[in-house]
Amino acid sequence: MAEWVIAIEGTPAGREAAMALALLAAVAHAVFGALQKGRHDPWLSRGAIDAAIFVMSAPVALLLVPWPEGRVWWILLGALGIHFVYKVLMAMAYSRAAFTVVYPVVRGTGPLATVAFASVIFAERYTALQWLGVLALSGGILMLAAVNLRGATAGRDELRAGLGVAFLGGLSVAVYTTYDAYGIRATPDPFTFLAWFFLITSVDFPLVAAWRYARMADPPALGPLLRRGVAGGLVAFVSFGAVMLATRLDKVGQAAVLRETSVVFAALIGWAFLHERVGPLRAALVALIALGAIVVEFG
Repeated sequence: MAEWVIAIEGTPAGREAAMALALLAAVAHAVFGALQKGRHDPWLSRGAIDAAIFVMSAPVALLLVPWPEGRVWWILLGALGIHFVYKVLMAMAYSRAAFTVVYPVVRGTGPLATVAFASVIFAERYTALQWLGVLALSGGILMLAAVNLRGATAGRDELRAGLGVAFLGGLSVAVYTTYDAYGIRATPDPFTFLAWFFLITSVDFPLVAAWRYARMADPPALGPLLRRGVAGGLVAFVSFGAVMLATRLDKVGQAAVLRETSVVFAALIGWAFLHERVGPLRAALVALIALGAIVVEFG
């Protein structure tokens, strides 16, 4: 599998595979966000998810793939720090506002910043039409957040705090997407990097969640929480693994933009499972988001 990935890097076949992987990551990430928000405390949900990721990735990293060499260790430690900041920001945001308010702000901020970072770091070039597509996608996502905000029932101060943290979360998405793309490109075998990435970046939040759980006056039952963790861990392998492979095969910015069509799927999840309204205006904005992604990909 690794030989096939390496063979199609930078080719038309690689671009097609990257597009499919980024869209797969979009669907998976929408499910992942809903699992973290859900009915459990988001700090505990993320801790359970990371615990499941650690348990499932340990045999692969320790027994089936080579150990990282040289600077790859430092890259992985850097990823641990960057993803820890992202996870803290997401848990803080989900604790303050609804899924359909927080999620679009995070995902709307991310692609514009990622394309800008990739233009500088990886010397990626985009046409004026593609930049227009990025603006349409990010603008549509942020307008969707504004529409969702009107119907929010939490206190205004709490919502403002949630939106501020969500904006910072979006910037952290851009940072980790660019950094992870650098990491997976710096490793000869992409699956070696992925196995160790999942193992190392999942060691932190189980400890945070255990500390929080021990101090709760009325902690939830562990069974449903752990089941959610296993489901989230399986989805995370698809979500984060697919988009990182996409950034190795094709442009980082394009993969990031396609991944943010997760907002489209998140709106459907919020409507179907979290009982959050969609309506014609939201549907129109979702269509604008999809159009922006199409323009970036084919512009």
